[in-house]
Amino acid sequence: MTESAVASGAEGRAGSGTDLASIVASGCRVLAGKGYEDLTLGHLSARESGGAAIYMKRKGLALGEVERQDVIELDLGGNPVSADVDLVHLEAVIHTEIYRARPDVGAIVHGHPPHATALAATDVDLELLTHDAVLFADGVGWFESSDLITAPSQGVGVAEALGDKRAVLLRNHGVVCVGKDVPWAVLTAITLERSCRLQLVASTLGRLEPIPRDEARRLAPVKYRDGLVQEYWNAWLRQVDSGDAPA
Repeated sequence: MTESAVASGAEGRAGSGTDLASIVASGCRVLAGKGYEDLTLGHLSARESGGAAIYMKRKGLALGEVERQDVIELDLGGNPVSADVDLVHLEAVIHTEIYRARPDVGAIVHGHPPHATALAATDVDLELLTHDAVLFADGVGWFESSDLITAPSQGVGVAEALGDKRAVLLRNHGVVCVGKDVPWAVLTAITLERSCRLQLVASTLGRLEPIPRDEARRLAPVKYRDGLVQEYWNAWLRQVDSGDAPA
């Protein structure tokens, strides 16, 4: 069975570690075509439902290069189970500390997409301007440090800044997005970057007219639900398989 077939089926929700590693690899390649490619930086991880094993992209590869064998297993302390410690990303604590704090989170993306990273360097909030942005009807978190996140205490700070939200902007640095599984986390990451890009475009055209927050909260579960996320995920996998991944 191909990675795409695995990731598009029921195994995409939980599955064995081997299946989950394949899904993480597919998610990395999807992100690469959606604004998250940044040399060898950025990472995606996932954990099994109710488990302590974390499957994460290894250090040293670009997102678009990741295959199943490039996904390593870590414990909740960030220690590699069967790989060299040098293959673990320096900022793995972002993942481990969020998993500790958020039992509902099954996958995490950290990256430096241009538009969301630019927003993180301003005093401007993410506005609810489009149906994309309603995914963030409850807002996004802000982590007020531009440093690399390499110490557990910093990872705890990111988890606290995230709170119960879907995403946190890291000041002058990048973003962290979460979801209950890989398709949801990838959707959140892609949708955050698109929302920031559209906000930039809208701000050049005239006065911003955001969707009222209560209306956005009503729209969010209609717009974003499991069936639709799976449709998006399957479409992204087809784009990756065909080599055509428009932003």
